[in-house]
Amino acid sequence: MQNISATVLTDIPDSLDALRQEILTAIDAAQDAASIEEIRVSALGKKGRLTEQMKTLGTLPPDERKEKGAALNVIKDEVAAKLAVRQKEIAGFEMQKRLEQERVDVTLSVRPQSEGRIHPITQTIEEIVTIFASMGFAVAKGPDIESDYYNFTALNIPPDHPARQMQSSFYLPEQDGKPVVLRTQTSPVQIRTMQKQKPPIRIIAPGRTYRVDYDMTHTPMFHQFEGLVLDEVTHMGHLKGCLLDFLRAFFGIADLPIRFRPSYFPFTEPSAEVDIGCSRKNGELKLGNYGDWLEIGGCGMVHPNVLKHGGIDAEQYQGFAFGMGVERLAMLKYGIPDLRTFFEADTRWLKHYGFVPLDIPNPALKG
Repeated sequence: MQNISATVLTDIPDSLDALRQEILTAIDAAQDAASIEEIRVSALGKKGRLTEQMKTLGTLPPDERKEKGAALNVIKDEVAAKLAVRQKEIAGFEMQKRLEQERVDVTLSVRPQSEGRIHPITQTIEEIVTIFASMGFAVAKGPDIESDYYNFTALNIPPDHPARQMQSSFYLPEQDGKPVVLRTQTSPVQIRTMQKQKPPIRIIAPGRTYRVDYDMTHTPMFHQFEGLVLDEVTHMGHLKGCLLDFLRAFFGIADLPIRFRPSYFPFTEPSAEVDIGCSRKNGELKLGNYGDWLEIGGCGMVHPNVLKHGGIDAEQYQGFAFGMGVERLAMLKYGIPDLRTFFEADTRWLKHYGFVPLDIPNPALKG
C-alpha cells in the first residue's frame, strides 16, 4: 500500500512475504461481500493466519522477536487497509448492480401481470371513515398549512407550550406578518367547522400532520384523525361508548375492553388517555381481553375556551373530542413493525402489505 515504505517491505522475511502476497492476491480476487469477509476472518480473525503468527512471537529470541513483530505489524496494517478499500469497492459494485436490477421505467405502460395495491394508510382511513359514517359522522377537512391561531391559540394552547417551539413544529415564512406552520394535529379542523356550522355537530377529520421527529415510531409527516361531537346533552359516557364501538369494529374483536386514564390536553377538560386490552406474553403483542393495556389515543370533553374560539355558546352546548394516529392503528391491525416503511415507496413492501382494490379485510365492515 502507498503508506508503507519500500524499505520496510524489503525487511520482511521470505516466508511472511509469501503469506502477505497470498492474502493480498486473495483480496484483489474477491468479488462479493461474503468473500471479502471470509478473507478478513482467515487473515485477521482470532484464529487467522496473521494472528497465529503473532502468537508465536513469545517463543522467539528478543532480536528475532522484534524483527518479526515489526514485519507482522506492517503486513497487518497493509492487509487491513487493502480490505477496507476492497470492501468499499465491492459495496459500490453491489449497489450499482442492485440499482440496475431494481430499476423501473415509470414511462412504460403498466405490465399485464402487474396488479396495483391500495396503501395500508389509504385502506385504514377508508375503514375508519366507514365505521364512523355508520354512526352518523360526516367527514370534514382543513388545510395542511395553518395559521398559528388555528393550530395553537384557538385550541387553548398557551404561548409557552413546548409544541409551539421550533424543534417540535415546522414553521413557514410569515403571511401578513402572522406565524404560519404545517399543522401539528388535525384539531384545527374542529375550530373551522364550529365557525361554519352551528350545533349539533358530528364530524370525523382525517388528514396529514407534521412534527419534527423521526424514528421507528415517529416520522416528520404522519396521519391522524380527530372526532368532534357537539350538542346540548353529550357527556363522557357517550364518548366512551363511541370509542368502544369504533375500536371493536375496527379491530374486529367483540369483547375488546377500553379504559380511560386521567390526562391533560389543553383543548379538553376533563381529558383522558384511551387504552385497549392486550397481552404481551412471550414478547408477542395480541389485542383482546387479556388483562394488560396498550395506549391508543387521547380524548376528553371540549374545553369551554375552544368552544368560544369556535363561536359556540359554552353555556348552552358541550361535547367531546378524540384523536388517534392512523399509522398506529394500521401497525397494530396489520402487524407492520416500522412506521418509516409506510413512506419509503418500496413496491415490494406495498405488494406485501397493500390491499387488492375493493377488498374489505374487516368482516365487521361488510354488508
